[in-house]
Amino acid sequence: MYFPNIPVIPYEGPNSTNPLAFKFYDADRIVAGKPMKEHLPFAMAWWHNLCAGGTDMFGRDTADKSFGAEKGTMEHAKAKVDAGFEFMQKLGIEYFCFHDVDIVPEADDIKETNRRLDEISDYILEKMNQTGIKCLWGTANMFSNPRFMNGAGSTNSADVYCFAAAQIKKALDITVKLGGKGYVFWGGREGYETLLNTDVKFEQENIANLMKMAVKYGRSIGFTGDFYIEPKPKEPMKHQYDFDAATAIGFLRQYGLDKDFKMNIEANHATLAGHTFQHDLRISAINGMLGSIDANQGDYLLGWDTDEFPFNVYETTMCMYEVLKAGGLTGGFNFDAKNRRPSYTMEDMFHAYILGMDAFALGLLKAARIIEDGRIDSFIADRYSSYNSGIGAKIRAGETSLEELAAYAESMGAPALPGSGRQEYLESIINNILFCG
Repeated sequence: MYFPNIPVIPYEGPNSTNPLAFKFYDADRIVAGKPMKEHLPFAMAWWHNLCAGGTDMFGRDTADKSFGAEKGTMEHAKAKVDAGFEFMQKLGIEYFCFHDVDIVPEADDIKETNRRLDEISDYILEKMNQTGIKCLWGTANMFSNPRFMNGAGSTNSADVYCFAAAQIKKALDITVKLGGKGYVFWGGREGYETLLNTDVKFEQENIANLMKMAVKYGRSIGFTGDFYIEPKPKEPMKHQYDFDAATAIGFLRQYGLDKDFKMNIEANHATLAGHTFQHDLRISAINGMLGSIDANQGDYLLGWDTDEFPFNVYETTMCMYEVLKAGGLTGGFNFDAKNRRPSYTMEDMFHAYILGMDAFALGLLKAARIIEDGRIDSFIADRYSSYNSGIGAKIRAGETSLEELAAYAESMGAPALPGSGRQEYLESIINNILFCG
């Protein structure tokens, strides 16, 4: 055992003071017609939870993630598998997500890397069969290695482009082998630093062609799930091509990829784009492209991707409001989050996931209350009620013309002011539901 002092985490309710117990995440509790665990298919992020040791630009690791093995070896890779599955079992987490080079050390020769991926995926599959834990999605790391300094699909090097294709092919093979529900394109360096050396149209066409080839190959080997784009506005590149949900959706439609792709929305990325988390979820949902979620949060005082575990219940409530309104996700909630650098113990790993799972569980309960309460929906319906009859109904039905509307305007004189938006009243409803029972 890698966590001998950590028990299976129980649900003890909101009055519990046990740091190793859930206060709000009650997996089998029925909320809005189905168990909480079905609303919240949580996933462990392999890279942060089993790999990240707290290194930052000013200092080395504070947390020991060797799990008793020498780093950079296949023994270490297998130790991470053992530790990860023990971790998920103790928390009741049913899914995991991975990058290719999270699960094995990358070799100098891609053939050797692929051999290692075959070996470790066999080992992971054994653990999956033993535990019932599943793969939510896989992806390829095409941003860490120096070869990807100018991107993968957007690279100026045809050789690097081919290497990226090889990584995607193998990552898709492993995702299908492990029964993954999705495959993510995280375009961490798909962008530019300066337009002085960049052909934007050329690069975007190459990215689209790489995605089209991935779809074609994935479908040919039996992958039936969704492909995802994970929007990110900046960092590491000054300008990312997948800036936000709206930009990414426009790109997919422009290149005919919208039937195979959905969005994997990350809270921290949405706020870096100058939006709320709720905004990018809503834009994805109304376009039929809300697929999966990276559950984290950022620090509004810092201008980079801090990947903190979510604790802001207002944010998780409004997230779950969007998810419930959209009818749920095709993917799940992946904790793309890492402990703060001073939180370096094994116990801290559990505290972080308990925090995140409880924050989303409480958000789910409150979001369901908002919908059941009905005042928000009722207000919105009434706000647009002028379109239910008369000229408004003709506008909505597309049964009028500019000439008719102009004549209508001339006949009525000056219109009355629109009804009050009552933002403060609506915000008070949210607070009332959040904090009063």
